Amino acid sequence: METIRCQGLTKRYGNIVALDNLNLEIEEQSVFGFLGPNGAGKTTTIRLLTGLSLPSSGTAWVAGEEVTSNPLTLRRKVGYLPDVPAFYEWMSGREFLHFVGELHSLSEQERDQRTEEILELVDLQEAAGRRIGGYSRGMKQRLGIAQALMNRPEVLFMDEPTSALDPIGRRDVLLLIERLSRETTVFMSTHILSDVERVCDTVGIIDRGRLVIESTVEELRQRYARSAFELEFEEDAAPLLARLDSIPWLEKWEMANVNETPVLHIQARDVDIAKQELLQLVAASGLTLLRYELTLPSLEDIFVELMAGGGKE
Repeated sequence: METIRCQGLTKRYGNIVALDNLNLEIEEQSVFGFLGPNGAGKTTTIRLLTGLSLPSSGTAWVAGEEVTSNPLTLRRKVGYLPDVPAFYEWMSGREFLHFVGELHSLSEQERDQRTEEILELVDLQEAAGRRIGGYSRGMKQRLGIAQALMNRPEVLFMDEPTSALDPIGRRDVLLLIERLSRETTVFMSTHILSDVERVCDTVGIIDRGRLVIESTVEELRQRYARSAFELEFEEDAAPLLARLDSIPWLEKWEMANVNETPVLHIQARDVDIAKQELLQLVAASGLTLLRYELTLPSLEDIFVELMAGGGKE
């Protein structure tokens, strides 16, 4: 069942079109990755879907609520983590969550119970009594997630949730997102491709305000499959390279250094013929083969290809 739906959603600022005719459907209890370069329209979309901004045209529904008709009703059903969450830094983490609970009109008992539940969920129990001003960037990000969950939202919007975190902080937040998807729908905007590959069920790629494609990560890989072989040799690969340009089934090749090791990348027009003939070519060259691997494209490969094509499939 869908929990987010957009029809022709558009936002203009004078002559600038920040979001152009967005049509989108997202299933409940899933993690949706909204992917695009900086300035593509990701934050504009989140502001429209949370009722923080009104569209120039088009309609959207979130958790059964029409976004522009009653934003107060909508806000009871959603949580929002901005790209740079702000806090009253003189408060402790626990005091801040109590304050957020009051804003959501929770009773004192509900507020206390939910605060402790959320502190455990985001692993901030030990730091809950400390001033927020002394929190690390990762701790503040987890507290930002905690405040967004205080009202048990049906949909959680997260704007660049890991962009400013170190590797450990990113790992912790991504693990938390994976757990949250069992209870709520997560709409996560980001430009970090590896995060999308790790936690997202579906992905939408946006460029210059227009949705380029919406699909699962696996469907994207299959749709943009490019049969690529990677080969490593003990010796200089020059004897083999000299023959590659005359191979009819070969689309392109390049030598690249991976961790200071020369790796031959070959993209084939016909993978079946390549499987049969490539190893024969290697054997005829007299080279010592150390590694031979058929690879699928990463999300980064697909993203770069789509952006290089001007946002066209």
